[in-house]
Amino acid sequence: MNRLARERSPYLLQHAANPVDWYAWGDEAFDRARREDKPIFLSIGYSTCHWCHVMAHESFENPAIADLLNRDFVSIKVDREERPDVDRVYMSFVQATTGSGGWPMTVFLTPELKPFFGGTYFPPSSKWGRPGFTDLLGELARVWKQDRQRVEDAAQELLQRLRGVTATDGSSPAESELASANALDVAVEQFQSSFDRRRGGFGDAPKFPRPSELLFLLREHARRGSNDTRSSSALQMATETLRAMALGGMRDHVSGGFHRYSVDGDWRVPHFEKMLYDQSQLILAYLEAAQATGDAFYATVAEDTLAYVRREMTDPEGGFYSAEDADSVPPELVNDPKPHKSEGAFYIWSDEEIEALLGEDADIARRRFGIERGGNAPHDPQGEFTGKNLLYTAQSIEEISIRSGKTPDDVVAALARIRQHLMAARSTRPHPHLDDKILTAWNGLMIAAFARAARVLIDRPLASEYLDCAARSASFIKRTLWSEAGLLRRYRAGEAGIAAYAEDYAYLIWGLLELFQSSGDAAWLEWALTLQAKQDEQFWDDREAGWFSTTGADPTVLLRLKEDYDGAEPAASSVSALNTLTIANLTGDGRMRERAQRTIARYGPRIGAAARSIPMMLCALSAWHAGHSQIVIVGEGDAARALQTAIAHRYLPFALVIPVSGGAPRESLSPLLPFTAAMPARDGAAAYVCRDFTCRQPVTTPQQLVEELSER
Repeated sequence: MNRLARERSPYLLQHAANPVDWYAWGDEAFDRARREDKPIFLSIGYSTCHWCHVMAHESFENPAIADLLNRDFVSIKVDREERPDVDRVYMSFVQATTGSGGWPMTVFLTPELKPFFGGTYFPPSSKWGRPGFTDLLGELARVWKQDRQRVEDAAQELLQRLRGVTATDGSSPAESELASANALDVAVEQFQSSFDRRRGGFGDAPKFPRPSELLFLLREHARRGSNDTRSSSALQMATETLRAMALGGMRDHVSGGFHRYSVDGDWRVPHFEKMLYDQSQLILAYLEAAQATGDAFYATVAEDTLAYVRREMTDPEGGFYSAEDADSVPPELVNDPKPHKSEGAFYIWSDEEIEALLGEDADIARRRFGIERGGNAPHDPQGEFTGKNLLYTAQSIEEISIRSGKTPDDVVAALARIRQHLMAARSTRPHPHLDDKILTAWNGLMIAAFARAARVLIDRPLASEYLDCAARSASFIKRTLWSEAGLLRRYRAGEAGIAAYAEDYAYLIWGLLELFQSSGDAAWLEWALTLQAKQDEQFWDDREAGWFSTTGADPTVLLRLKEDYDGAEPAASSVSALNTLTIANLTGDGRMRERAQRTIARYGPRIGAAARSIPMMLCALSAWHAGHSQIVIVGEGDAARALQTAIAHRYLPFALVIPVSGGAPRESLSPLLPFTAAMPARDGAAAYVCRDFTCRQPVTTPQQLVEELSER
């Protein structure tokens, strides 16, 4: 075992038995590099990364390659999920010098941590047009020894260029004009130009779920109103994409949840890892689609995903785990002394297995999930799906009913039995690796998803359990990862560590604001306000606006970056712009409104042209132009619940819901939201619809509330 055995990161622990003399990121490694005058080999990845596993097996478990690394380099392994600050610096370098990026990330540094060569995956020997890792190590070691000055000069020049590109010295002033609503027209047109009208999604293969894009389109539909042509187009793009993902192979049709992305353009062949941040954001998108369309299909998908997270991704103490791997041991190799893992082995089926497991229901399973005797994979990049079936929705219940001669009710009952049998059979297979670290940021996103589900699905049987899941996670984070000094990012195996980044604050504040709106518990709002003050203190850029990703206090992180790109995870500044708008429209705090305005205005009037890069920031611009209303529900019991249910059945993304109960809860809330103090309950409960804290006469029935909301 090498020194990574001392670490908590599941990714680092995966490499603890490598013959490579690994170090974690820190002074011990840096001091050795300086003392022995050796370059640093930096390898960055994460525990559920397929190609990270490939490079580990090919190179880091290879004694001959390990000897080269141990002789000529100081080797450092970094978990990008624990240290996104380190990852972003060197990813910026790799993308700037190679035109692309990804994981595993391979970077070579001077002892002063300046990068001079980088890339992603390298095979052990040259193939596929890529240089072999063995040859690369030899050449870089030679250049370091024989042409050292050129390497150091190049590293310094590259770092200076990178500083200029990322504007970390503040030399590139931001725009300062807030875009008009016309920019939102341009943004919708950007999505229209790349929308796949036949298959849903944007562009061709591979297709990634980017919920922030769909949330923007849904919000634009709501802002414009149903009579606007761009509104119907925005709704169509969002809902057709969500439907295609839910019916395709990217969704796990046995135990729920979504895989990372689709390798092909038809949503048929997934990359099988499951990330917590995908589940949370997709739940939010499906819930909003359900409200926008009134179609229960989207709510059902959201609940199915919530069930997966509750069952497979929830720690007994309430936190949510990070990810499940794509790779696992195929069931047929379970007794092999040295089994080789393959992608998707846990999730795929042969026709013979289906026949043996399901008996009379096998034919319905074949029709529903597109199962074929010789396998059904239309695309098999690694040759791992031969003779196997990847489940997707091939036929609707109505089609199966017509072709099988069974009633729709019989088909539904059969599908329920099929799912139970498949889930039971799959539970006996070797499971994929579970990354059980608990990250503050990703838990914040999932708190938002569960809390929103409790509010939107208020008339569903599990609504109270969704609220409990959100509250338990928030309580866990507060108990284990929060102190007066600030948030920590990671908890695992009884240990909390790593100072939080801006995204940890932003996502958690989002979750708490959703939790307050669903529970009415003032403690969650109070903590959100405290966290926002701490985030602003540590990360706010008062000169250029927006929030830096890091505090800038760690000298080993060479660039203090400000993330803009809303990718698989939205940028901290985008979420924070929405958070501060929400806080301003709850509390009337003008400073929060100004910070949101300045952050959105950083992009100027041309923001719409960058729609595919910053869709979450465009959600903030959409919210700015829509304006927020406050819906205060005063009272409790069945009368209040009936009013909340009326709200849940409408899509109101720019309305803030404020539940106010009597007694101690009201007394706790009044200091935070003084405008609610003088609102009495009438006939058991009353709803006050307000705009800019100016409220109309209260209503007491769901019908009156619907009419009031329709007028606005």
